[in-house]
Formats: sequence, C-alpha cells, structure tokens
Amino acid sequence: MMRYSSFLVAFSFLLTINAQSIVGKWKTIDDETGKTRSIVEIYQKGEKYFGKVSAILDPESDQNAVCNECDEDDPRYKQKVIGMEIIKDMEFDKKKEEYNDGEILDPESGSLYDCRIWIDDEGNLKLRGYLFFIYRTQTWLPLNS
Repeated sequence: MMRYSSFLVAFSFLLTINAQSIVGKWKTIDDETGKTRSIVEIYQKGEKYFGKVSAILDPESDQNAVCNECDEDDPRYKQKVIGMEIIKDMEFDKKKEEYNDGEILDPESGSLYDCRIWIDDEGNLKLRGYLFFIYRTQTWLPLNS
C-alpha cells in the first residue's frame, strides 16, 4: 500500500510539472511594433481564468487611459485600463492543452474577441483573438524574462 501511495504522489508531481499554467504576470508585446506595452496578470477563480492589466509600460501611453471605446452597456466603459479585467472566463481544455471558451477585450478599440491561450515550447504565452474566421495572435513574455 505504501508503494502505491508513493507512486501516486510521484505521478501527481509529474503531472503538475507538465501542466502549463497561464497563471502569473505577462509582458504584452505589440505584434505590429514589437514594443512592450503592458503587464497583464492572469489568475484563476474557481475553474475559470481571468486577466487584468496591472501596469502600462509604454512611456508614450496615457497611464490614466480609460476605455472610451467600450460598449456603453459594458461595465468597463469609461473605466481605467489599469486594473481592468480584459480576459474573462477562460477554461482549460485538457485534450488540446490550451485555454479557450473565454473572451478578451482590446481596451483601445473596445472590441471583444473570442480567445484561445496556450504556452509555447519556449514558455511564452500565445494569445489568439478571433472574430469569426479572422484572428490575430500575440506572444506575451513571462514578466521575469
């Protein structure tokens, strides 16, 4: 019985190592300019994952920016971007080893997109926003890189 328990503990540990969690702080990189734009903190609430802007790093950007372009029915309308929840309701799909079924908000345009997130082989976060069959993919870096 003791061997069985030891095996389960070791197996659980290996699964934890292989699980690629998106939880943490990420530097967002503009896919058009290559500039670091902000820090987004991704966290888990229950079985779902969310992300909020914790800092704007671009010195040319307004540190007090608000979401003027958000839909007026959206509670984020006219709210400060720093502290704003821009990623909502992501769920981990074990088969695909990715997070999906949520949405992401672009606070500059006020546009909402279906979202898919995964970690690439280098440990970077890949985030793809969809609008029908059109999509855009960004690579975000771990904060400590």
